[in-house]
Amino acid sequence: MIYVLEPFGGSARRHNPALPHLYFDDAAVTRGDGVFETLLVREGRAVKMDRHLDRFTASARAMGLPDVDTRQWERATAEAAAEWSATNGDAEARCTWTYSHGRASSGLPTAWVIVQGLSPETCELRERGVKVVTTTRGYTLTDTPEWFPGGAKTLSYAHTAAALRWAREQGAEDVLFLESPEGKVLEGATSSVIVVKPGRKLRTPPSGSGVLAGTTQAAIFELAEARGWRCRTRELTYEDLFEAESVWLVSSTRMAVRVRRLDGRKLPGGPLDDEVRELVDAALS
Repeated sequence: MIYVLEPFGGSARRHNPALPHLYFDDAAVTRGDGVFETLLVREGRAVKMDRHLDRFTASARAMGLPDVDTRQWERATAEAAAEWSATNGDAEARCTWTYSHGRASSGLPTAWVIVQGLSPETCELRERGVKVVTTTRGYTLTDTPEWFPGGAKTLSYAHTAAALRWAREQGAEDVLFLESPEGKVLEGATSSVIVVKPGRKLRTPPSGSGVLAGTTQAAIFELAEARGWRCRTRELTYEDLFEAESVWLVSSTRMAVRVRRLDGRKLPGGPLDDEVRELVDAALS
């Protein structure tokens, strides 16, 4: 289901997915100059849309895009999700918002919403967990210039895609970025890191340089604290991952997958794994 938006408060129109939409000079294609956001669709509705709108708006601002008309994106998303549900029932789906600087020839931004089914692999990894390898970003995170859009979820994902291809060549399924070899933990390729510690404690690295603020992680922590867990944002080291009861990668559509092997070393499950899965499911309902 594809809906094309007019970014300056115009309408959102249904687009035939068999027909082209982007022009050859769109900044999304030629420069990766834009932002995106991915949401989970459950029972015909987008989950935690307010959190995603906040991050999407901040990302657009950081990239110098015109202000996001949140009501317009809400309406388009609701229409696309409802259409998906009418055709596919309660099957979960991935909703992606994309907003770019648009065509060089017109200077007008481009925006669209897509709702599509989850891949079988996504659902499988929820159940069995993932094998992960660690690597650095490949560039320094210190002394970042003020123009660098470090907190934005941008379309420039070639670096991430290359890291994931490399991980698969190593026999793994995901990547965990470190600030330096066996140093400070940052985030997964497309996910936030949550560590479960003894005593019903949850820990995640602070957002900022090298770590994107996670909407799913924030929703999990909010519910967990209401249920008596002790949740903290704090720096984590490589060795902290092996000392934890369990390590999880969380994101909007894959939800939560447990890291069962890290750099070839087995990470056993913890006594609270079932409770963590229920907690994540409830947080994203």
